[in-house]
Amino acid sequence: MFAAPAGAIRSSEFSGFTHYVRAQAADAAGQPELAATQFAGALAADPGDVQLASRTYREAVVAGDRALAQRAIRILDAGGALPPDGLLMLLVDSFTSSDWKKASAIVARIDKDQAFSFLSPILRGWIALGSGDAEPWTKIIVSGGGSAAVYAAENKALMLLARGRADDGAEIIRKLATGSNVRDLHLRVMAAQALAAGGKRDAALGMLEGDEAALVAAAQSIRSAKRVAAPAIDPAFGLSELLIRVAVDVNRERVTPLSPVLARLATFASPGNPESWLAAAQLLAAADRHDAALSALAHMPTDGPLALSARITRIRILLARQANQDALDMMKAATSGPDVSISEWSLLGDIYNRMGQPAEAAVAYRKAIDQIDAKPGDADGPGTLWLLYGSALEQSGKWPEAKAALEKAAALSPDQAVVLNYLGYAQLERRENIPAARALIEKAYDLKPGDAAITDSLGWAFYLEGNLPAAIDKLEAAAEGDPGGSEINEHLGDAYWTAGRKIEARYAWAAALVTADKKASPRLSHKLDVGLEP
Repeated sequence: MFAAPAGAIRSSEFSGFTHYVRAQAADAAGQPELAATQFAGALAADPGDVQLASRTYREAVVAGDRALAQRAIRILDAGGALPPDGLLMLLVDSFTSSDWKKASAIVARIDKDQAFSFLSPILRGWIALGSGDAEPWTKIIVSGGGSAAVYAAENKALMLLARGRADDGAEIIRKLATGSNVRDLHLRVMAAQALAAGGKRDAALGMLEGDEAALVAAAQSIRSAKRVAAPAIDPAFGLSELLIRVAVDVNRERVTPLSPVLARLATFASPGNPESWLAAAQLLAAADRHDAALSALAHMPTDGPLALSARITRIRILLARQANQDALDMMKAATSGPDVSISEWSLLGDIYNRMGQPAEAAVAYRKAIDQIDAKPGDADGPGTLWLLYGSALEQSGKWPEAKAALEKAAALSPDQAVVLNYLGYAQLERRENIPAARALIEKAYDLKPGDAAITDSLGWAFYLEGNLPAAIDKLEAAAEGDPGGSEINEHLGDAYWTAGRKIEARYAWAAALVTADKKASPRLSHKLDVGLEP
């Protein structure tokens, strides 16, 4: 690719090489749109370069440049170098152009390639709907359970909604979409819109029961509208929804470059589907493609059921880019009006925490807690908030209030190791209730025996009780699990010194000093100089 020629360099070769170098620089700088433009110039100079076409395709997809992605994927197809997701790109083109004969041929290729063959029955169902089949869901034939069965049920429901059978589609969604994630909420909103469009507003509002912001916004819209439009569901929209679901599920297993690609393809299939833009933004952000993620969010409507999720996603991206003040300003504006959600108050607390303002964080977390109606069996969310609230209070110097909040967190989440460890270690730091604190930490250790921080806490509890052999055993294990942990190495050094192992103690303190913060550094330097003093 752009190898230096033996003779004189032609102007087209020089131009292509220049574009390629600029594309590489833009990609390294996290500027996908500029990188895609430069790769397009390089590809124009050397349209037969399959390796260059592959790079161009990837960058074009990340940047959201559908036309360039199409051009690159055709070169790859002609060169016999099509990646598995490239077939899905070709399928997007056939769906959006309603070329069902071509779409069927591509699905046959997907079957042979096997990477995405589990989607073939559903894809054939959408092709049947586009071809005018009155009951396209009959083409979806899958065996067994698992993800394929869930995908089949979801897409059958969407096809029923598309064919005007809102009751049947809504019933399937009612059984499937029982969570509070964006995907389930989106399905419920579409079912409600279809029911309301058919004159069944009470049934529609029944689909929207709950206090999640997306459901509340959709219910308000249905109540206030004189006429509700049915969701615009066609094969391209169905393909978009399917790609989103696969992208999210793949990412749930592990962060992979495939997830944002699939989400971007979903935006190509149905640019009017806000869920596709939200998924693309979230998955691009997870892959540290923050500029591309923000560009995707720019396509989101400023109101509607997914507006809150889009706003929170935008703020989290700003935080990931270290734009803390921008994130704080946006979050303060979002929480200045009525109807502030639990998620928004909690995120405001997170931002204050990040900026070293624990007192302000505590106020925000308290407001989030005030909105929670803790339900039996759903204690993990409130327990986490109480932990954050207690932590912020402790860092603010309000220990009695912090201890009460942390005890509340432990009562709500008795099997959450991080909660038990925090409450136990906070008491160790103050030399309070050491046996009870150790018991909390031991329970946390039983829940997460490989956690270095919890192992350190347990070792420190043994140290404070005077059990040096047990303390050293646990602290050495913690240091092995986290060799760079400053606090762990300091604890280990203290235990070594007390046990008379002074040379090893100084080695441990020296290791602690390497990663110590400004507050701990003078203390560690003093220990290295004179040893451990009473």
